[in-house]
Amino acid sequence: MRSIRRLIIAIAGLLAIVPGLAHAEWWNKDWQFRKEIKLDTSATGANITGSPANVPVLVRLSLANFSFFADTKPDGGDFRFVAADDKTALKYHIERYDPQAQMAFIWVQVPRLTGGAATDKIFLYYGNKSAPGAADSGGTYDSNQALVYHFGAAAGAPQDATAYKTEPVAFKATVNPASLIGAGASFAGGSVITVPAQGVLQHVPAQGITLSTWVKLDTAQSRAYVAALEDANGAIVLGIDGARAFAETHAAGAPVDVTAASDLAAGDWHHLALTVGAGKLTLWVDGNEAGTAATTIGEVRGSLTLGGSSTGANAFTGDLDEVEVANVARPAEWLQAAARSQGMVAPLVSYGDDQTADESGESHEGYFASTLRNVTLDGWIVIGILLVMFFWSVWIMIGKSFFLTRVAKGNGHFLGEFHKVRGDAAEVERRFASKQPEKEGAAFEDTLAENEEFGASTLYQLYHHGMREVMSRLEGKSAGAARATVLSPAAIESIRATMDASMTRMTQGLQSQMVMLTIAISGGPFLGLLGTVIGVMITFAAIAATGDVNVNAIAPGTAAALVATVAGLGVAIPCLFGYNWLNTRIKEIVADMRVFSDEFVARIAEQYS
Repeated sequence: MRSIRRLIIAIAGLLAIVPGLAHAEWWNKDWQFRKEIKLDTSATGANITGSPANVPVLVRLSLANFSFFADTKPDGGDFRFVAADDKTALKYHIERYDPQAQMAFIWVQVPRLTGGAATDKIFLYYGNKSAPGAADSGGTYDSNQALVYHFGAAAGAPQDATAYKTEPVAFKATVNPASLIGAGASFAGGSVITVPAQGVLQHVPAQGITLSTWVKLDTAQSRAYVAALEDANGAIVLGIDGARAFAETHAAGAPVDVTAASDLAAGDWHHLALTVGAGKLTLWVDGNEAGTAATTIGEVRGSLTLGGSSTGANAFTGDLDEVEVANVARPAEWLQAAARSQGMVAPLVSYGDDQTADESGESHEGYFASTLRNVTLDGWIVIGILLVMFFWSVWIMIGKSFFLTRVAKGNGHFLGEFHKVRGDAAEVERRFASKQPEKEGAAFEDTLAENEEFGASTLYQLYHHGMREVMSRLEGKSAGAARATVLSPAAIESIRATMDASMTRMTQGLQSQMVMLTIAISGGPFLGLLGTVIGVMITFAAIAATGDVNVNAIAPGTAAALVATVAGLGVAIPCLFGYNWLNTRIKEIVADMRVFSDEFVARIAEQYS
């Protein structure tokens, strides 16, 4: 199936005349394929004005945007991410890779995003089964990232994805395997995750701190702590009050509180973050600043508690995913990039075509070829059936066309000879009967046998069968008896019936295999529609499983699903034209046979009555 697919893609690539051909150097020819991943910070994309550095961007792969899990290693170990210059390898790690469910969550560190531009991109290379794994979890994050929890491991197991490995000492939450980004953590009120005090997990006023996470609420909260860094000197808290996010600092003086102006929608995921830096506490909701206040919080080097406070109060109920702590105050554009690349709606990231390298090291692939590369296995099965049906139908049409041409040529030749004989109707039979192959068995078993003189002429076969009946009645008397010279009306009707039977058999022979064309005409579009419906179902199922809801996730899978319908129509349309043309020729031959039958019987009746 893969060889057929690649052949079709190669042909489509040669035939593609639409714009959009990509011409770029190939990073490494040991990798067969690559996918372009676009990073859009413009106003119509993620709308990021600054230029954040070292941003871990989430790449979501699913059937909606990546149909070639079978071309990768089972663990995705042949993945490589390369910068836009197609030379610089990027650090990455895989949070989840499931080729059976056809989904993957991969974190890639992008060195720099260009604010307000739609030109940034990276490349994903794959298709090298002998490549060693190159994932680097710790290298995906800069040195200021103190903690990152994906929650992909079982409860209580090591969690931190950074190089610091800041692991929890208590993990009482429940791991939810189907969260926003792979797995997440569910809190039932009082079930907390406790991370002990670490040298890297701290707030120093000269540097600041950033706490961020994805939150999903089911019910209103009562001053619940989502994340709290606490020690004897104070606390830095990110929480929910009612249905609104808040950020808070506790120090020797009065608490400093910043609360969002609007509620969080229940059942939806929201990116919440707080930053403390330059004497200011700032709350961020979905990458947007939701409030700020001055704060004098000093050093805090205590433990981190998720889902409540260290005293057991302020319990949180809901779901968390992707908890991150940095020991610096991240700039606004950095938080915007995080919020707008990780959620179900991720306007920062869009997925381009899959490409293959040719011998010159360049990629030449148009829109049609890239659409074919997104066709799923079930679609290729349907297309394979349609291809078999198409080539079989073409073979029938070509063979039938040549045969009908020989029949028409033979009929013309025979009619010329028959009309030359105006007196004795049996003259043609006596002259050419020796050139007619005879077979043992039923009288009509070889109704379309070819005569040496007249080829595949149906009129000669009809004439031959009629004259055989005439001769059997005129010459089939007992030995020594005189030859009969008169045929009775009953005998003539018997001869007519014999010719009608012969004509019916020959008509069936002329129409043999035409039913395959009718099957292709009526069944081809329905088979194609079946492939399209299945493809669309799989596309939306993959989108639902990965949460990748945007036009770039929906369009490739839907376009690829429609290829099956195009294939069905591609089978039906030429078969429809061919069937009508062949059927018209058959009708003309059958009409000539009827006319000749009447003419022959009339001449026999006139000659032997």
